[in-house]
Amino acid sequence: MNLNIRTAKAIDCPRILELINELAVYERAPEEVTVTLDHFIEAGFGENPVWKAFVAEVDGKIIGFALYYTRYSTWKGSRIYLEDFFVTEAFRGQGIGKFLFEKVIDEAKNGNFNGMVWQVLDWNEPAINFYNKYHASLESGWLNAALSTDQVKGI
Repeated sequence: MNLNIRTAKAIDCPRILELINELAVYERAPEEVTVTLDHFIEAGFGENPVWKAFVAEVDGKIIGFALYYTRYSTWKGSRIYLEDFFVTEAFRGQGIGKFLFEKVIDEAKNGNFNGMVWQVLDWNEPAINFYNKYHASLESGWLNAALSTDQVKGI
């Protein structure tokens, strides 16, 4: 296997968005992906980029990604927020996720961040087991809250 982990480029966005949709299917919420390709590209590579990503390629084909951004905590300071981390099903269990995850950890170390945070669904045992190998703190007691575009416009 010829694995390459590298920083994502704008040209990678269509494939990353395909993988995001695959992730949404895995997480039982395919209808929740509403971002357009144009918005996705602009948000990552436009005038004011808000996200960065690493991609995993095997033989030149992107088979995984880790997308993150800076989050600021009034309690902890600047931290990397790992928004999505995914390897397509055919390539799971081969250590590719480990390389991607550790690339983001390196970014947190070298970028002077005060740690890294992310979310995992409580039923996603393979992911929970993966994170436990890193001795990650899995918190309970917090509920996610959000307002949709329509809700924001209606206020």
